[in-house]
Amino acid sequence: MATNPSLTSSWLDEFPARIAELDRAHLRRQRRVVLPESGARLQVDGQRMLAFCSNDYLGLAHHPALIEAACMGARSFGVGATASPLVSGHSAANDALEQALAGFTGLPRALYFYAGYAANIGIIPALVGSGDAIFSDKLNHACLIDGARLSRAQIHRYAHADLGALEAALARSPAQRKLVISDTVFSMDGDLADVPALLALCERHDALLLLDDAHGFGVLGPQGRGCLAHFALTGACASPRVLYMATLGKAAGVAGAFVAGSAAIVEWLLQKTRSYIYATAAPALLASALCASLQLIEHDEWRRDHLQQLIKRLRQGLATGLRGSHWQLGESQTAIQPLVIGRNDEALAVMEGLRERGLWVPAIRPPTVPEGTARLRIALSAAHTEADIDQLVHALSELAAACRPATAFG
Repeated sequence: MATNPSLTSSWLDEFPARIAELDRAHLRRQRRVVLPESGARLQVDGQRMLAFCSNDYLGLAHHPALIEAACMGARSFGVGATASPLVSGHSAANDALEQALAGFTGLPRALYFYAGYAANIGIIPALVGSGDAIFSDKLNHACLIDGARLSRAQIHRYAHADLGALEAALARSPAQRKLVISDTVFSMDGDLADVPALLALCERHDALLLLDDAHGFGVLGPQGRGCLAHFALTGACASPRVLYMATLGKAAGVAGAFVAGSAAIVEWLLQKTRSYIYATAAPALLASALCASLQLIEHDEWRRDHLQQLIKRLRQGLATGLRGSHWQLGESQTAIQPLVIGRNDEALAVMEGLRERGLWVPAIRPPTVPEGTARLRIALSAAHTEADIDQLVHALSELAAACRPATAFG
């Protein structure tokens, strides 16, 4: 006699208990409904807040020139690409953007993707596979980790920024094709990879170097041209061993991503990257806005200068305000300033204390960061003012004083 499936237990019944376990561990995440206002201010679930959570490092996301370019793009091309880039989705605007990105980064060719995550999970399996080897920094972003797993190559994870361990792993590997993958600015710590040293190791061991410059593009280097320009690895110093990837929804203020490198490698990626071939292309209106964004990135040097002044002001203020606290401000000189709190519940309590003061700084918890390193990820933008920084420093100083000695909140 057949069993009625509705009367038997199922693994589907486990989800309420699994969600409750997330709650007990202080690991359940919540979405907030946001409405942008002026500068770095948002309405968050209806409450007006000063936000330190955006990756809009240059304050371009609401720039009138980008909005007008997007509107013109929509009027010319419509709002949807309607097909894959290899069918009919590669518009004249998308083509112009790819050429502009190649020129901007000083690399022979660029390929434009609808999203950064899609770029990395697609290009890594297109480059290497079973029998090949990948060497990945342990603090790389999830999209690099997932792309490596999808490739089926052998993965060697080396301790964060440990070039000695990387060199030893490269030397031991018998693989004919070796791929080193690394963030340039690490998204949760804000520190910068030693790109020249990584490239030197790749030259020595016949490896390809894939750099994810999501948090460096637009911010690092002369005219914001990214980590390669920052380390003077463009022009005559450019290496065909470098494959450069960056996202366009952070400092560029819009959406999407691109990968740039030698013409042959980029052509191979166009032919073999499943997340490019089988996905609808990014709408042309976004490409139009991005072309306008590149102009501002190149010419508005004051945005990067202002951002650097804000970073310095925050670090100086917290050096005094957090004295005696167990909270630790990471050694970052970038727009990403991690304030490590420790426990998940305490990080959430500090976030709530800031919210009560009209400040929005989300807590970051495992698995995004290692166990025991829950933190506030303070993201600075050229849209912030010095008064904004002072307001945050004052609030954090008050909260740090309230929890001395280190007994945590709640």
